Parts: sequence; C-alpha cells; structure tokens
Amino acid sequence: MPETRIPVLIAGGGTVGLATALFLAHHGVASLVVERQPGPSVHPRATGLGPRTVEFLRQAGLDEAVDAVAIDMSAGNLGKISAGTLAEADLPAVAAAGPAHPQLGPRLTGRVSPGVLRGTCPQNRLDAVLLPAARERGATVRYATRLVSFEQDDDGITALLDTGDAPGGRETVRADYLVAADGVRSGVRDALGIATSGPGELGSPMVNILFRADLTAYTHGHSFVTCDITHPDAPGLLVTVDGEKEWIFHAAYAPGAGRGADDFTPARCRALIRAAIGAPDLEVEVVSTLPWRPRGLLADRFRAGRVFLAGDAAHTNPPLGAFGLNTGIADAHNLAWKLAAVLRGDAGPALLDSYPAERRPVAALALEQSLRRLADPRLHWDQSPRTAAARAAAGVVNAPVVHLGYRYDSDAVIDPQPDLPSHEDVARTLDGAPGSRLPHLWVERHGRRISTLDLVESRFTLLTGADGDRWIRAAREAGERLGVAVAAHRIGPGAEVADPERDWPRLAGLDAAGALLVRPDQFVAWRAGAPSEDPAGELERVLARLLARESPAEHGGTA
Repeated sequence: MPETRIPVLIAGGGTVGLATALFLAHHGVASLVVERQPGPSVHPRATGLGPRTVEFLRQAGLDEAVDAVAIDMSAGNLGKISAGTLAEADLPAVAAAGPAHPQLGPRLTGRVSPGVLRGTCPQNRLDAVLLPAARERGATVRYATRLVSFEQDDDGITALLDTGDAPGGRETVRADYLVAADGVRSGVRDALGIATSGPGELGSPMVNILFRADLTAYTHGHSFVTCDITHPDAPGLLVTVDGEKEWIFHAAYAPGAGRGADDFTPARCRALIRAAIGAPDLEVEVVSTLPWRPRGLLADRFRAGRVFLAGDAAHTNPPLGAFGLNTGIADAHNLAWKLAAVLRGDAGPALLDSYPAERRPVAALALEQSLRRLADPRLHWDQSPRTAAARAAAGVVNAPVVHLGYRYDSDAVIDPQPDLPSHEDVARTLDGAPGSRLPHLWVERHGRRISTLDLVESRFTLLTGADGDRWIRAAREAGERLGVAVAAHRIGPGAEVADPERDWPRLAGLDAAGALLVRPDQFVAWRAGAPSEDPAGELERVLARLLARESPAEHGGTA
C-alpha cells in the first residue's frame, strides 16, 4: 500500500478546508486536502462574507479576485425585506420609503477595515477562487477521497484513505498534523470522542432550493439580501445569489406530518417558487436541492493531540448573523500561522495550545449571538443607533463587533486585555490593546496608499511611531538572535510609512516612541512604551515567550 508524507492533512474540502490549505500555503506549508464528494459543491450555502474574512483574503492576495465574483449590491440594497410574494413587495416603493432595516455595518466597517466587498459572495463562488489559488501555491486537493481512519503518536498522524482507485483503492498518509474541517457530522470529531454542547437542532428541517429564473421584472433594478415570503401556499425565505437569474428558496417541512425532503420533487419546487414569486407562469429551472436543519453546537474541545477541529466540525451556528462560515475561516487563519511556525522550528509545540484557547471562546460568542438574534431578528438587521438600547437589553453585540472586535486571551499574547470596551462601537474595540486586531489606518508607503494591516505579511511585525528608531534596530537584532524573521516599520512624519492624518499614535494607544508587536494573523501580541536600556534583549524575551521557546539561548540567542 503506497504511503504519502505531508506536513498537514486536512479532512474536508469545503470552504474552511480550502481556506486552511490556502493559508498554510501562504506561510510556505504544504498540505493535502481530502474530500469525499466527487467535486466542489455547486450549491451556494452561506452568502455573506464578513470584513475580517475579506481581510484574510486581502493578506493572501485574493480580495480582488473574490470581489470580482461577488454580487454588486453597492447601490439599492434593501437588506432584509418581507412580503406575501415578491411581486407584492413592490421594491421601488420600498426603496423610496427607505429601508425598513437600515444596515450600517458596511459603512461602519469601512472606517475600521479595508476588507469590505461590494456585495454578497455565495459560497460556491468563493470556493471557485480558493481552490485554484490553494493548488497554485502548493496544496494538493483530492476529491472522491475519504478519510477512513487515523491514529496518532508522539511524532505524527497515520491516516488511511479510500481513494476509490484500483487496485485496492487504499492509501496510507503520514502527516505531522491533522485538521478536521469535515463538517457538522465530523467523523474525525466522533472518532476522537469529543462531545458537543448547545441547543442542537433548531426549528423545522429545511430544503435549500437553488433555482434559475429571470426575476428582473419584479426587482426593478433593486437588490435585497433576503425576502421573507409569507404567502400561505409557499412560506419561506428567498435569498439573492446573483440578483438576476440565480436564487435560493428555503422551504420548511414537517416530518411529523409525513413530509420529507424527498417530497421536494422538481415539480413541487417549481410550484412553490411560482407561488412565492407571485407568478404562476414563471419559467423556473430547479438546479439542485439540499436538505438542512439549523443547529447550534459547540465542540467541548478544539484540539486532541495533533488533531485540530475547525469550522462546522468545531462549531455550528444558525445562519442569522453570517457568523458560522466567517468564524470557520477565522479558525483556519489562526491555526495556519501557528502550525507553520512550529513546523519551521520557529516556535515550540506549546504555541498550538493557543489555538483552542483563542478560537473556542470566539466560537462560543458567535453561537451565543446567533441564538440571541433568533429571538428578535430586527436587532441584527437594524444596526442603527436607534436600536442600540434594545440590543443592549437583549445582550446582542452589534454585528461589526462580533466580526471584527473580538479579542484573544492566551499565552500567545503578552498582558492581554480581553474585556471589550464596547459591544456597540467596533472602532472602540480596535484600540491597539494586546489581544485585539491591529487598528486599520490608511497610510502611504512608496507613494502607494495601503492599510496598516498590509504591513503584516507572514511574519511578526513591529510597528512604531516616528521616534521609534531604537525599536526598529531592536527588532532586527532580536530576530537575528532567535533565527526568526521580524519585519519592522516606522509610521509617521518623515518615516518610511507616512501617516497623512497623523492618527497612528492615537489609534494604536502609543506615543511617538512606543511600539506594537503584531502576530502574522494581524493581532497585537504586545504593546510597549519607550525603549528600555536594552530594547533588543527585551524584544527577544517577548518573542521567545510568544513563540513558546524554552530559552532564547538554545537557538543561539541570549536570555
């Protein structure tokens, strides 16, 4: 039986599995993705990409490619609407009256993030960008390949794959680590005996119907994210895919009344869609159907030895809030740089303990917030200041804060400050505190306008003010002593990176001689004031601690 050796084996080739492979490749680590389905899914599931996800794509150089396949909803987006049928919705009248649920999220995040798409991006379109990009950068993705079993020891993972190829159709893979991105019914999670908590199944089972129909006669040039259809013959949710001819309709069914997913034949689906649109003669092509059920689950553990859970294998959210897929992609981004650092020898294995320490609380917050929104969806769709008091009373954290404002509290942060300054204003949570995402500021470098987040590529990066020359030298010396690549940039008047508005010290919580040490995932790992007498030694000790290195001396440095 042939044996393949690979640094990281990824079980599951959905969006989170592909994102894991892409981010690993960005850090120079090869991976093998195995997916039991015969090819990429053509059926859109999630459609909303949050600003933090777009920041990840920007760091990987894919934000423009994803924006190119996103649906342009920059003008006339009515957000969530409700009507008996789409024909009765009268979108021009709704637009003239003003959106019932004003969404200030994109406008807010545009001030604090460079990661804002022009509209929605259905999951299958995102996958169509991730898959070739991951392969081009060195990842191997195999479809029609199933992870049969695995064992782990002190040195790695031995996995048995069913490839379906003759003769035998079996292959052994030896990997350093295994990432389980194999979905809500994760076989890897079950094999490890990891339990889940949470409410479990929520509401009625649903069928996701992907269909094609020209609805421009009903939209009149306007767009919406979802339309709640209340017609008694076809209650459900109409979701924009391309805004013109491709749509999704979510319909519920009642197993207790003898209904099942098999009842949704193409003929029945066409009848439901025509009733929902209010167009008895509408030409409808049913592309595919996908049974599903809203769930709320959280794995008790995100790590077992050399195995890590990510995405739906670790946490499953009801769809309201768009927190599920985006949280899963954030898992992949967090884990990739840590695996890369350990595999390169830059970090000790204990760095990987920070993955569950950081990601499980974030996933728990996302799940809690999804569930709170189910009780009153208005508190999600209307993000305006007028509903702030109602959100606070219901324990609802404003969506931009959930997507961007979460903080990490682990050994991979020095003196973390996990408490959020605000549950309402995302700008206040991004203040340069250790454990928070680096503040975004438009700056100029080599005559080009970039974000401060663009200064962080695939290494630890020290950012200092105009008077931070000693920190710049210290970063170079500390990196050389530890054998770790550390980038360093000055920001301010006369510096390499110009700050036209002179906002950097205020946003970062620094004076002109202070510094932020930023991790490869753009989170602040340490905030320092003016340099001490030995800034290189101080920074060396900080880096060694962050990277779980027992002693700088053992890597040629000084303690």
